[in-house]
Amino acid sequence: MAIVFNEITQKIKLSTKNTSYIMEIVKDEFLAHVYWGKKIDDYYGSNKIMYRDRGFSPNIFEEDRTFSLDTLPQEYPQYGNGDYRPCAFQVSNDENSTYNDLRYVRHEILSEKPKILGLPSSYGENIQTLKITMLDKIIGLEVNLYYSVFEDCDVITRRATFKALKNELTLNKMLSASIDFRRDDFDLISLYGAHNNDRNIDRRELTSATYVVESTRGASSMHQSPFLALISKDGNENYGDVYAMQFVYSGSFHSSVHVDQYRNIRMQMGLQPFDSNWILNAGEIFETPEVVLTYSDTGLEKMSSQLHQFVRQHILRGEWKDKPRPTLINNWEATYFDFTEEKLLDLAQEAKDVGIELFVLDDGWFKNRNSDGTSLGDWIVDTKKLPHGVEWLADKINEMGLKFGIWFEPEMISEDSDLYRAHPEYAMQVKNREHIYGRGQFVLDLANNEVCDYVINSISEVLDTGKIDYVKWDMNRHITNIGSLHLNIKNQRETMHRYMLGLYKITDTLVTKYPKILFESCSSGGGRFDLGLLCYMPQTWASDNTDAVCRSKIQYATSYMYPSLVTGSHVSVCPNHQVGRVTPLNTRFNIAMCGNLGYELDLTLLNEGEKAEIKSQVEFYKEVRDLIQFGDYFRLINPFERNEYAVNFVSENQEEVLAIYMKVLSEPAAPFHILKLRGLDENSLYKDYETGEIYSGQELMYAGISIANVKQDFYSRYWYFKKHLPKR
Repeated sequence: MAIVFNEITQKIKLSTKNTSYIMEIVKDEFLAHVYWGKKIDDYYGSNKIMYRDRGFSPNIFEEDRTFSLDTLPQEYPQYGNGDYRPCAFQVSNDENSTYNDLRYVRHEILSEKPKILGLPSSYGENIQTLKITMLDKIIGLEVNLYYSVFEDCDVITRRATFKALKNELTLNKMLSASIDFRRDDFDLISLYGAHNNDRNIDRRELTSATYVVESTRGASSMHQSPFLALISKDGNENYGDVYAMQFVYSGSFHSSVHVDQYRNIRMQMGLQPFDSNWILNAGEIFETPEVVLTYSDTGLEKMSSQLHQFVRQHILRGEWKDKPRPTLINNWEATYFDFTEEKLLDLAQEAKDVGIELFVLDDGWFKNRNSDGTSLGDWIVDTKKLPHGVEWLADKINEMGLKFGIWFEPEMISEDSDLYRAHPEYAMQVKNREHIYGRGQFVLDLANNEVCDYVINSISEVLDTGKIDYVKWDMNRHITNIGSLHLNIKNQRETMHRYMLGLYKITDTLVTKYPKILFESCSSGGGRFDLGLLCYMPQTWASDNTDAVCRSKIQYATSYMYPSLVTGSHVSVCPNHQVGRVTPLNTRFNIAMCGNLGYELDLTLLNEGEKAEIKSQVEFYKEVRDLIQFGDYFRLINPFERNEYAVNFVSENQEEVLAIYMKVLSEPAAPFHILKLRGLDENSLYKDYETGEIYSGQELMYAGISIANVKQDFYSRYWYFKKHLPKR
């Protein structure tokens, strides 16, 4: 059983394959956190909660000065009853009081995981779920906490629901998960960035303070990822405790780590409470998005392996869940807005000649779209550029043997557009305030169902041709003017979350209606790379920065949370359009093939040698595609710490191995380096694809591979091994 309740000790134990999560019902009313970590088969209470009279920690019971919620490790803490640490929720009533006093009422062990209405969520068969009901009798608030146990992945998901039982209530803060640790010997890992500088690794020592990782942008953002990890101070890829949280949501979020006065830690994650609330009328229910929890007792590598497995098995779904992703050519950096039918067909023919499988028509194909300041919302073909239309172009490209994809930015509206001239009220806006511009465009008010229906219908008119195999779904600005002319005054602060509910309604409708189309999400690169959209769109463009050196870091950090299967990565032209760097073509390929391979350059301008090299690259990628997209991923050298980068992939059956190495800058008097692989079968021999030499799995992992000292900046190479014979 994944969930067991001990009626004598009043403890509830959740068990995955390798972990245990234990809580206790204290004094029949309070829900305390006892343990989360390596699996304990038989727990008798050795680490029992200690109670002591602490100064300035208020007491619930006058007769017991040792019992205070300010010191009790809790599962879902609240504000107003003596706990001064960050609360998990805050609700006010018609008297504008924010004092909350939830008490445990009952719990149920469900045989299945309940669905979350209107929100993306994980799924699976026979997922036992713990439902704990808590009640604030005075204000008439019922809160249900849900813990779903994914035994195979060593993952537990958490969320909460709020119900107003008798009067109107205002939800001012509603996080999905909160965990208290009775220790503080951790470092905190988070991922930060900017446009073209997505996902850098930040690791910092925890001291007595509150550390906040959040987005207020209306998107999960490239600025801060909805991910936190606590790691032992001496922890690394293969050593130490790691406790990770990740949010299944694509909008603004809040997460924090608080170190209190007694050196305990509170770790939290959920919806962004700043400038946001939700009005609950009597009888209504509000559901929070899910938070994913995972624990590793052997460092970051195992943490990532568990999260990768969880994404592949319990987040991705539909036609493309387990389907290899096609190699593609995208015309954006080849043409930008300046193209003709002839130019596109020439580019497509060159792509076909080198073995590419999918042609993607990026921005600029619709009416009057000659710059980024016009026409968003008008999804009608520009007959000046494409006089025969998109359907004709798709037919011509299909005749070459290529599939056809197209770009949209469905959530946006240009001031210079037919849509805005007809419906200025469709733009998100605050009454009597001037618009704030981002990339010359506004955001559509997806809190308005009429706007959602417009988006669904206008995109459907293009997709109904049946000629589209792939959609790149972009979002190139964050949300300002946070208001909706559709909502009444008292519901205005619901706008941000209602926007996300509208987006999820749109995406769910379209991916259900067009199940064979491969949808890729994008937000000026990885600005909305999160588990929420992955529930609908099974891959994400990792960054607008296609420079190989930058991408090595971006993709390395991305792998903390996501498998290669969901990561879009392209080879682009040099000098690179984002940073101006010139790197060898084979280096660009070696880094790009660590995800879903694409090319974003003008093939018609390359010489025959370069085309031959790309043809060879595509052929090799197809040979190792399943290994990269569905194999296990191992980080070997951290490019944030060294002048080098290395990873390796191992197939599930350990039959194939691909290792990729890059040195950034050549150095004088450089030492020779050895690269030690991970994840191979110790008892087998492996044959080098290039040289034919044979090595044991043990020596490749423990002795390693000697790397030649090449006098060249941005040097890169790969090794491909196949299992040869069982070792004698």
